[in-house]
Amino acid sequence: MKFYLIINPHSGGKNGQKLLRLVKPIFESAGIELSIIETTFAGHARELANQLDFSGYDGFITIGGDGTIHEVVNGLLPRFDKKQIPIGVIPGGSGNSFMYDLDLLDPVKAARAIIDGNTRQIDVAEVKINHVTKYAVNIIGWGLVTDVGKKAERFRWLGESRYTFTSLIEVITQSPRYAKLLLDEKQIIDDYTFIIACNTIHTGKGMKMAPKAKLDDGLIDVVVVKYGISRFKLLSLLPKLFDGSHIENPIVEYYQVKEFSLIPVDDEILNIDGEILGSTPINVKMIPKAFTVFCK
Repeated sequence: MKFYLIINPHSGGKNGQKLLRLVKPIFESAGIELSIIETTFAGHARELANQLDFSGYDGFITIGGDGTIHEVVNGLLPRFDKKQIPIGVIPGGSGNSFMYDLDLLDPVKAARAIIDGNTRQIDVAEVKINHVTKYAVNIIGWGLVTDVGKKAERFRWLGESRYTFTSLIEVITQSPRYAKLLLDEKQIIDDYTFIIACNTIHTGKGMKMAPKAKLDDGLIDVVVVKYGISRFKLLSLLPKLFDGSHIENPIVEYYQVKEFSLIPVDDEILNIDGEILGSTPINVKMIPKAFTVFCK
């Protein structure tokens, strides 16, 4: 068997080479040939997934996090030749939300799952932003959740606690966002604190933002919190994100839909798979079974 292996040296504390030294002997002992490529610039993994010749290859392995998976899928789906090979992921990011859902957070177990050859098909959210198409594997966030991600970049020296710190700041300083939200055939016009649409159960560092989500049900789970909730109630919601019990709170609305549109009065940036990019308004439509991954 023969695989491409793509390393993002900047994911998860720049530990790509360390993970490569860990898993390379595992693949070699299984008689697998690796064509190793290290990414050298932002968007390189997307370019490789879009342009590499897949002839004679059995899989496309990445060492990285959710951002790397996002790049690969955004390169794979628009390929001119429409060819696909299964994607294998050795988790090397700071969050690894996608691999949480696959229950493959251990790099050695992830490598062995690739060798075993079991696969499953995964849904993708097609996000249309001002005539540009992006693909989301994990989340699409707007409002406070995007503000937290953007501000957290200024406090990277705090490590993982920067998200808790910036969440507290944003809850205290939150402002209303007026928007029209279309959920399949349902329309809601209101002021919102945040909206986050999830293909995965997990987001961030182990938060169960969408506990009902499935990677292959053709639906996206939309979590909505409207504006006007007291700061105390919002702050009390944060710890519940880690076990998914927040959706039992009446201030949280939870929907499972095939598509949705978000049209705010003021256009704002988005959080797509952990990357701060794009701008509203957006239209999102699920593509069932869009690509294949190695799994347990």
